Amino acid sequence: MKKLLLFLFLIPSLYASEKVYVGLSYSYMQENFTNLKAKSATNLTKFKIAYGDIKAYAIEFSIQSMQNKAKIFSSASSNSSDGDMLGFNIELLKSFDFNIYVYPFVKVGFGTGSMGISRELQESLSYGTFNVASGLFIPVYKHVDLEIGYEYKNISYEAIDTIATKNSYSSNANALYFGFNVRF
Repeated sequence: MKKLLLFLFLIPSLYASEKVYVGLSYSYMQENFTNLKAKSATNLTKFKIAYGDIKAYAIEFSIQSMQNKAKIFSSASSNSSDGDMLGFNIELLKSFDFNIYVYPFVKVGFGTGSMGISRELQESLSYGTFNVASGLFIPVYKHVDLEIGYEYKNISYEAIDTIATKNSYSSNANALYFGFNVRF
């Protein structure tokens, strides 16, 4: 309830700036599983639509696609690896204006998505994420800026049905990313 009230109080400050921007970013993500001896490295592409000011607050809605080449969730008898991961994120952003050329920022948010797997009883797997990021906006032109940052994701996966048991997995992911934004 407290988070909902905080979110409702942030909405008027977002409307005061009347700024919309879209962005595209590319990152390299390392994923380490907490309860499974496995690691994964993948490329992540993110497209976002956002509302806010480069010098203050913003809310970002993003769609991400991760090219998954690991075989962690698919059964051992399967010839294919895990499928690509598609996700949706909502993040609140706070940017700081220190009267220098760049604008440092922090973001916090959550997301959800799914990926295809090859198992006897499952063809897809859902997941949820908690995201924290920090970085810099670097203005290039009046309406274009570059974005460089680091993102941490805590990922919780849907339980895998192995007929005898259901196993739940989670992971921690670290990503360095580079992107650009066009502001209207």
